[in-house]
Amino acid sequence: MFTTSSIIDNLNQSEGLEYKKLCRLLKITKKSDKDKLDIALTALEKLEIINKNQDDEYTCIKDSDHFVAKIRCSSKGYCFAVRGMDKEDIYIKENLLNYAWNGDKVLVRIIKEGYRRRSPEGIVDCILERSNQILLSKVEIINNDVYAIPIDDRILSKIKLPKENKKYTFKPENKNIVKVNIDRFPIGQEEGLGHVIQELKLNNNEELDIDFVLSKSNIVKSYNLNNIESKKIEKRERIDLADKNSYLFKSWNSDNCPMLPMIQIEEGENKSTKLWIHTNNLAERLDLNSKKSLEILFNGFESLPLLNDWQNYLSEAVRNDSGFKSGEKNEAVSLCLHLNSDNEITDWSFHLTLVKCSIIIGSDHTDALLSRKSKTRITSRVLKPIKEYINDLDKILEISCSFRQKHLLDGKVEIPAQINKIELLDEFFIHNPAEPYKGYFASLNKEDCQTYLSPILHEANLIWFKHSNQYGLKSAGYSPKGIDYINANEIIKYSEFIENDIELNEDGNLSFSKVIKLCEDDNKKRILHKLLINEFKENQIRLISNNLDNDESEKIFISPWTVPGYDFTNLINQYSIFNMIINGKKSKKNNINEINISESKSIKLVNWDIFNSSITKNLDALFNKFIIDKLNEYKYKVNQYKSNLINIKKVRKAEKLLGNTYSGFIISVQTYGFFVEISELNVEGLVHVSTLNNDWYEYRSRQNLLIGRKSKKSYKVGDAIEVKIIKVDILKYQIDLELT
Repeated sequence: MFTTSSIIDNLNQSEGLEYKKLCRLLKITKKSDKDKLDIALTALEKLEIINKNQDDEYTCIKDSDHFVAKIRCSSKGYCFAVRGMDKEDIYIKENLLNYAWNGDKVLVRIIKEGYRRRSPEGIVDCILERSNQILLSKVEIINNDVYAIPIDDRILSKIKLPKENKKYTFKPENKNIVKVNIDRFPIGQEEGLGHVIQELKLNNNEELDIDFVLSKSNIVKSYNLNNIESKKIEKRERIDLADKNSYLFKSWNSDNCPMLPMIQIEEGENKSTKLWIHTNNLAERLDLNSKKSLEILFNGFESLPLLNDWQNYLSEAVRNDSGFKSGEKNEAVSLCLHLNSDNEITDWSFHLTLVKCSIIIGSDHTDALLSRKSKTRITSRVLKPIKEYINDLDKILEISCSFRQKHLLDGKVEIPAQINKIELLDEFFIHNPAEPYKGYFASLNKEDCQTYLSPILHEANLIWFKHSNQYGLKSAGYSPKGIDYINANEIIKYSEFIENDIELNEDGNLSFSKVIKLCEDDNKKRILHKLLINEFKENQIRLISNNLDNDESEKIFISPWTVPGYDFTNLINQYSIFNMIINGKKSKKNNINEINISESKSIKLVNWDIFNSSITKNLDALFNKFIIDKLNEYKYKVNQYKSNLINIKKVRKAEKLLGNTYSGFIISVQTYGFFVEISELNVEGLVHVSTLNNDWYEYRSRQNLLIGRKSKKSYKVGDAIEVKIIKVDILKYQIDLELT
């Protein structure tokens, strides 16, 4: 089914489209769908968003006053149109939303300019794409009619249901939430219509948690991947490295977790080293020129952990053919890094290779390797079976540590992973080396071997940006957004965690790394890490080309490609590398002196377009704003899902401990109360201000504390207190506490 967004996206990619061609691009054949298209085109013309020229071709009006944005609403009813890319958000009053919901893609028009600290105000003129087709709701009876009331209080509409759905009326003792399929969104004076497709009785029924959280995050639980076939690989010239030892570092426990790259090491003269990164060869296995395959892939751009397994974005056939298995030959797309005696990268080159996995290295191996007192004696029962590989592994770990040390010297920050105390969530807390760098690095951890992959893959991803950007090739990536300093106002919030004297610089700032070092208590340090993480913004994937704005041309970007089995971003970047190797022009026309464009040495020698128009067209179909927007939308949903599943499992844990008393630390203070972390359980709960019956408490924002008017008793971040678990809310992922 087409959307208003897909109409505009197709028109934006053309200088003019006839009606019939637009129908073909949108795959519209039925008369009923054409009637809907006619209505949409007429409305867009009246809104002066599109235009029909003298040749009866539709075009987008370039100087339109409208902005494409995403609606973001808070639980308090405040709504903003978020434009992204550091542009100012636009405040939208509820009566000007025109039934746009949280997450919807819209066209917004500014009706009142912003001034001082006030945001500009706007109106939603057109809803381009709905975020919710399925709505989690409570069924309620209102004036003898049946309605679905969204459990997400950021959605400000109710949906009318057929009379027969009355049987799903919400009962608090069952917590029976329903999935409602939207048949018609509310428009004008017309109510929204829908029908119940599934009931979820959540009370004491943890098996439904995955389904509930996925639905709440608008992620399809499963879809048909079997139509994505695994292509046979053509015979090509490849470097045969199957006789060399290659190592697969893997901490994830699930058999169907995302495929990871292999690392290979070759010692050279003068203590130089060749470090190979072998990536799963998906670029040759998938037909990314097939619209049919792309439509299926667009259902889920990323693999995500469930509880005992993963939901992959690739078919089982593709994963079986391209996965690295011990003792078997596999085709790979590889990067060779040349390192000097100080483990600095001097040169690099990309290759098609044949490789064989010698052994899978687990966290027990890295723990044993890094815990042994002497490298000359092998006494551990874990290390004896891999004795012949130990020298290689020591070198790989040394290089990984050297790369990380370089990152830290460049001003980057390391923060340890949060502790997990719920066994079902283990897969969520194992380090994911494919996740975008968030402005800080996860600390290297000998008990999680995948943390040692990250510094190596980070360098490999950085290299593809350098290589592709020099050739003028598009890539998908992000700019690392670090935060070097926290403002003095923020330090006040954390002051109770720091037991030493604080010395600020002349701007009233303090470096992140220094704040962490000044905290000596392990529990407080762990909570401080959690609070500091909130200061970092999530990186958004973006289209990187050689047409960057002047203020961005000097920025460093990362173009991930090393874990194509994890997400679509890695896949399309690897596909570009593959095309460079097999289809890239190695010389100018009529020039017989070919150069190897896959080597770093060639970068300064190439001054021609390395792809012909046909290859460029194929790549442009993957590297465009439409796909980049879809990638970011899906990544946002996945991040919400991961956070919410962890939260619901923590609430389930607390539900079994109602009435118990625990020690904890205040980690956040708000006007309505304060949040406490119970260190023993690693869960957070709210002490609401209404439960503080001994006084009237007011919130002082500058000191970030609650203080009693009579007693002057205060509650601030870092205070150690005793609390009791009094209530849990599965639907809101909330734990209520009271002081003891």
